[in-house]
Amino acid sequence: MPSLKDLKNRIGSVKNTRKITKAMQMVAAAKLRRAQEAAEAARPYAERMNAVMAGLAAGVGQSESAPRLLAGTGKDQVHLLVVMTAERGLCGGFNSTIARLARARANELLAAGKTVKILTVGKKGREQLRRDLSQYFVGHVDLTEVKRIGYVNAQTIARDVLARFDGGEFDVATIFYNRFQSVISQIPTAQQIIPAKFEDTGAAPALYDYEPSEEAILADLLPRGVATQIFAALLENGASEQGARMSAMDNATRNAGDMINKLTIQYNRSRQAAITKELIEIISGAEAL
Repeated sequence: MPSLKDLKNRIGSVKNTRKITKAMQMVAAAKLRRAQEAAEAARPYAERMNAVMAGLAAGVGQSESAPRLLAGTGKDQVHLLVVMTAERGLCGGFNSTIARLARARANELLAAGKTVKILTVGKKGREQLRRDLSQYFVGHVDLTEVKRIGYVNAQTIARDVLARFDGGEFDVATIFYNRFQSVISQIPTAQQIIPAKFEDTGAAPALYDYEPSEEAILADLLPRGVATQIFAALLENGASEQGARMSAMDNATRNAGDMINKLTIQYNRSRQAAITKELIEIISGAEAL
């Protein structure tokens, strides 16, 4: 049974931990607001960009002059998985859910006889996938020094991915990230970016005359579309990370409070037992006289 001194030291240690988790919760809440606003502001642009390119792609169809980023290589043998996670932990299951989704997709492709290549963005995802998929790593993007995600960061990743595609290193590219829904809900998402895949909005396509040709416009827009999709995913990840960290630190603070209450009760009982024992010894000694 721990001594009174041990219990007192442990209570002090848990109180210090609670102060840290409470501070981290408040910092995450402050960062969440900016990150959420940035993610929500980027959604209309990304959706409109997707709609414009979808309309152009529908006009081009499967013509031989269609850009490679739209038509693809004609194969789906080699897959590039771009796994985007956080650089830091202490955010609950945020990193684990992305890594789990990417691992499941990689194992599914390998079981089907496909070739898998993994490009990691963020240290935590790389650490989680290293154990069983490290032989498929082909690159890593370190964002440790980046204080606020900008479009330039997405462009750097997009250039790397596009250069690999132009070099014939893969046939299909998919990004993995968490889509922000609320503080307690982030949706693990896998989104194919090469060849370009557009969501069906259900709206009737608008009729436009394009100058220059639709193929030429698509050839210019598609690389920007890849960068835009990556940028939107990074922003969604940023908001999801802060939301997950805020929720995790709130739970940790509550758990620390519960532990302090239990340890305090145990400390008081032990102290009461020690006092009672001393009184019994004093009374017994007095009676012996």
